[in-house]
Amino acid sequence: MSDIKKVVLAYSGGLDTSVILKWLQDTYGCEVITFTADIGQGEEVAPARKKAQMMGVKQIFIEDLREEFVRDFVFPMFRANAVYEGEYLLGTSIARPLIAKRLVEIARQVDADAISHGATGKGNDQVRFELGAYALMPNVKVIAPWREWDLLSREKLLAYADKNGIPVDFKKRKGGAPYSMDANLLHISYEGGVLEDPDFEPEDSMWRITVSPEKAPAKPEMLELRYQHGDIVAVNGRKMSAAKVLTELNRIGGAHGIGRLDMVENRYVGMKSRGCYETPGGTIMLRAHRAMESITLDREVLALKDDLMSRYARLVYNGYWFSPERVLLQSLIDQSQVPVNGRVRLKLYKGTVLVTGRESKTDSLFDPAISTFDDDGGAYNQADAAGFIKLNALRLRIAANLGAKRRPKK
Repeated sequence: MSDIKKVVLAYSGGLDTSVILKWLQDTYGCEVITFTADIGQGEEVAPARKKAQMMGVKQIFIEDLREEFVRDFVFPMFRANAVYEGEYLLGTSIARPLIAKRLVEIARQVDADAISHGATGKGNDQVRFELGAYALMPNVKVIAPWREWDLLSREKLLAYADKNGIPVDFKKRKGGAPYSMDANLLHISYEGGVLEDPDFEPEDSMWRITVSPEKAPAKPEMLELRYQHGDIVAVNGRKMSAAKVLTELNRIGGAHGIGRLDMVENRYVGMKSRGCYETPGGTIMLRAHRAMESITLDREVLALKDDLMSRYARLVYNGYWFSPERVLLQSLIDQSQVPVNGRVRLKLYKGTVLVTGRESKTDSLFDPAISTFDDDGGAYNQADAAGFIKLNALRLRIAANLGAKRRPKK
């Protein structure tokens, strides 16, 4: 272990990563550099600096990555309409490649021998962090303490913290929440603890950024989103940066009880896992984006995107953001978004998002003269449909005739 002289640790300042910090110092006898990312988790990151300094860390990186997170990771993913297993909007999954990217960039900057993270050996995050790191720094050494140490219970972590003088939040010492929570600007996830029973209904107090639909306002709220090349550039007529768009949609959507999800998903490592998620802004974004595409994209382009969506979502979920296949898919998806320009109007009401209008003055493929059920002035010859139907029915008729010949005669 003596070849490890310097390690960059993804550090939150919480119990687990604080114990990891000390454990790395003790076990590897190395210098630890901490990296704390603000990706919109809603908690102060400054205390992480004070705690790291108290534990002897000399180089501390604390960075506001909210804009980069939404602009370069969330928005590209939503251009693909990515949904994992029909429901999950990939809030945790999409944050990991950004953290991995900065970990290896800092490792290069400080000439570190290794990087380290606090993901457990049973979850998806270890895969996401490490696949991302290896894709960007092929020979990087990764230290994953949860796969090496014997501190496999909260009691052991607390005992280690007490022995080494690591401050522990009072709530953590008392057991804290009966589940684990992870937050960023796209969502909050809850799992573990009492949620490991898939038949247990969480208390309403668990949810942090959405009101229950029952308690949401009795009056609907109208919302207008303006799109440019598949990305939202304005909310209710106000131009905003990517991070501010998502922040505003979280605020509005959360107030109307939008974006709650309770699902059992299949982890990449092979087990099923129950998770609860709050994604108010993302839920609005998905609905609006599909509405914008409905009038600006060709039928077969839409169908191709839908065919690829589940593949794309699995790549993100499983940690392959920096893989050549995801990059290739992104290039195709981004090309499809060139004409996705215009505005979408929505009605938000008690947990629901209803599209009430969509318009593109420059790129709409919706032609009222052809689509109308009234007299179209000859724009569409309905008699042509007979030949179209017969040609498409030809294989069905051939098979039916063959089946009739095979049936035994009475």
